[in-house]
Amino acid sequence: MPLQKNLVTWGVPFLIATSYGFLALLPDLRLAIPELLGATALITVLLAWACRAGEGGLVKWSPAIILLPALLFRLFFVLRPPELSDDIFRYLWDGLHTLQGVNPYVAAPDRVLPASDALRQLASRVNHPSLVTVYPPAAQAVFAAGASLGGKVLGLKGLLVALDLASCALILRLLAARGRNLAWGALYAWHPLPVLEIAGSGHIDGAGVFFLLLALTLLAAPPRRLSSRPGLASLAAGASFAGAILSKLFPLVFLPAALLFAGKKDRASFLLGLFAAGGLLCLPFWPEMLNALGTLEAYARHWEFSGFVYRTLSALSGSGLVARLIIALLFGGVWFLAHGRLRKRPAEARAPFKTLYAVTLAFLLLTPTLHPWYALYLAALLPFAAEPAGIILSWAVLLAYRVLAPYAILGEWIESDLWALLIFAAPVVALALRRGNRRKNHQGQTP
Repeated sequence: MPLQKNLVTWGVPFLIATSYGFLALLPDLRLAIPELLGATALITVLLAWACRAGEGGLVKWSPAIILLPALLFRLFFVLRPPELSDDIFRYLWDGLHTLQGVNPYVAAPDRVLPASDALRQLASRVNHPSLVTVYPPAAQAVFAAGASLGGKVLGLKGLLVALDLASCALILRLLAARGRNLAWGALYAWHPLPVLEIAGSGHIDGAGVFFLLLALTLLAAPPRRLSSRPGLASLAAGASFAGAILSKLFPLVFLPAALLFAGKKDRASFLLGLFAAGGLLCLPFWPEMLNALGTLEAYARHWEFSGFVYRTLSALSGSGLVARLIIALLFGGVWFLAHGRLRKRPAEARAPFKTLYAVTLAFLLLTPTLHPWYALYLAALLPFAAEPAGIILSWAVLLAYRVLAPYAILGEWIESDLWALLIFAAPVVALALRRGNRRKNHQGQTP
């Protein structure tokens, strides 16, 4: 037992650090996808093993032991160029224009004459330059804050990493408030997704995750100075939730669960904070921000990547629109079912997190467009509602990066139905096996 305890307590962090160090030394991650997938698979398996061992009392990591390696792993990648995604150049473009007093929603980048050499160089790296920015006002505030830190990619990535580390601390606080082993916090803090997608690529989803976790913390475990003032914590939670929605629109699907979590007593103050903060964030960009609706419509109608369900339904129906409508109905059904269960047991400590987890898992399995960084919300919920399907999917989404090697070498974006199937099938099979095992155990216990 002591040997196993030491192996988990010290061996797991060492092996994970070695894996990240190996990846950090690779010259170009786009040209090393097999190595990327292998190292991240090892990290994910080690994390799952360590957390299960922690549940059994074999490992007890302090907040410092979790947060310091989390910082180290992110430092491995924050100085690297954003190789796996070029979204951050659009972020920086928007942020620099906001700092100059130019509303980023006014016009698409290819219709704007760059006002400086820095913007001129940046313009060539902005993806989809013919489209007006789609990122909401809270994201624009983060872009501007990051751009103010030197006007370079590093400043914006540094800010997002700081928010991500704050997310790690919030997860630990929520775990402690629920009496759970803090080792579960490592399942996010050391997970490949935040390390690669936030520190490596600088995705704005990191800010959305932070604001979401802050809202949940304020509802579940508010600081003493707020908990002593009725309504103030829920008011701040609503404001933070507005930041989550206006960083990336996806957290909007969590709103009903957040309202149930707030309870009847604090629901009004939560909504007040939500609408007040949302209005203040939108005001500087109004009414030009409505131009983003055109880009959002194009995304909803035409974007598609690694979505196995969409590809299958589209092939069967012969219509992408029909496939999207079916997917919307399927997701709506899961959404209503998950919230219906939450209404029956809102006081249960893990119920809200399980609801958010189920909704996020369904979204990732059904969405027509599945980029790896979309799963950051799932990774943030794993410490509270981890099941094999979610853990597997949090790694499987990285399989989508197989398109990068031929694109980097040949300039050809070649997708594969087989890889989309693998991303979908791996967690679905795990989910089916889990349900089958539960049913078998239940039948075995029935007299």
